[in-house]
Amino acid sequence: MNIEKLLKGGSYTTIHGDTEREVTHLTFDSRTVTEGSCFFAIEGTVVDGHNYISSAEQKGATAIVCKRLPEQLDTQNTTYIVTDDTDMAMATMAAAFYGNPSRKLKVVGVTGTNGKTTIATLLYDLVRAMGHKAGLISTVVYKVDDEQITSTHTTPDTIRLNAMLAQMVERGCEYCFMECSSHAIVQRRIFGIEFTGALFTNLTHDHLDYHKTFAEYIRAKKLFFDNLSKDSFAIVNSDDRNGLVMLQNTAAQSFTLSLRSHADFCCKILESTVEGMLLRIDNSDVWVSFLGRFNAYNLLTVYAAAVKLGFERSEVLRCLSMLTPVDGRFDIVRAADGTIAIIDYAHTPDALENILKTVAEIRTKNQSVTTICGCGGERDTTKRPEMAKIAVKLSDRAIFTSDNPRSEDPEQILRQMEAGVSVTDNYMKIADRDSAIKTAIMLSTAGDIIVVAGKGHECYQIIGTEKLPFNDKERVIYWFSTFNR
Repeated sequence: MNIEKLLKGGSYTTIHGDTEREVTHLTFDSRTVTEGSCFFAIEGTVVDGHNYISSAEQKGATAIVCKRLPEQLDTQNTTYIVTDDTDMAMATMAAAFYGNPSRKLKVVGVTGTNGKTTIATLLYDLVRAMGHKAGLISTVVYKVDDEQITSTHTTPDTIRLNAMLAQMVERGCEYCFMECSSHAIVQRRIFGIEFTGALFTNLTHDHLDYHKTFAEYIRAKKLFFDNLSKDSFAIVNSDDRNGLVMLQNTAAQSFTLSLRSHADFCCKILESTVEGMLLRIDNSDVWVSFLGRFNAYNLLTVYAAAVKLGFERSEVLRCLSMLTPVDGRFDIVRAADGTIAIIDYAHTPDALENILKTVAEIRTKNQSVTTICGCGGERDTTKRPEMAKIAVKLSDRAIFTSDNPRSEDPEQILRQMEAGVSVTDNYMKIADRDSAIKTAIMLSTAGDIIVVAGKGHECYQIIGTEKLPFNDKERVIYWFSTFNR
């Protein structure tokens, strides 16, 4: 595609060089530049792409998109495009380069603190169960129809995102369901994607290491809804105090859902057992293999989105009853002696509280609950004592351990968690996560419940700069077997 076509629809300050040159590849990583590449000089938090413009030129870049021009221009071989917003320019040009694939799909984005992965994945499963091809972009995995691709970010960079959307179109997909993280929204990764629908789950304490204030976190989520077109739909959880905030100023057709009061889509939990829940959704009863009030919200959101996509209500409910929980989300492992381990990705105070309150609803008076939890290193430190407080309050015993400590001292993280509890609380600190799981199983008796929170589906642990193999579910199964449970 030539540069002139790539630039169509975008806003640029100045252009230096021939716009008829051909571009065969887009990248913001100078190491991947080849002959014919368009290189985007992105100002990152750690690395500034402007420092690598000369490297891109030497490797044969056809075009350079930047905020600041280099001192010397090689307009004989390279075209320089100056813009005030490189992230936005990259998003616009990536969409154009891949033929604006989002226009050929029904793309539904899910944002909020908790529930994004579950909702996006269940929508993908639901639509496929009804005989349609779909794609998925989530924290756990990316999928193009039935092909699985390793997930690197909740929402990938805009070049990879458009490339995958184009693959979905090529494979005959009609739908794409994707998580839209707050980072991705403010970094313009989803700019240029034309959304058919947008879903809001909830907003609680998270990512303040990046956004600094809760107000900025809200603003990031709201920006997604502000940019929707009048042809799209927006569905929000009105039981969350920030739900209706998302709808302010949006041009989209707006709808609400609730478990508490009147809304466009309503749900009530009629029955809850260790095997699942009986829900009443829009005056119809449906049995689902999910537990917890938070999952009732997730399933209601899935139902509402499917209806707004045009699927028949009774068929949606039928398929809803056949869905199974997402890997690492309230994932139950049962030992032979009746001991239950629940593996969950809960890594925010609200998510942990939701899990433990659900456990409280299904436990018997004879079952003891042990909660294993930690907090990631180099992330929001203010939630550490809060999560510890929730763990000891809603469990019979809590074990504080490492999540992904990264370059932080694990013991220091545990001390910061410990600030949220008192000396009379029943807890212990075990920095090694495998030892914490082993200890919880050793201390439990037949029929007890062990909640292993924080990592869910992850199959690694980041310690220092190393990404070491580790999977909570595998370790639980191993120790159950070792102790003949």
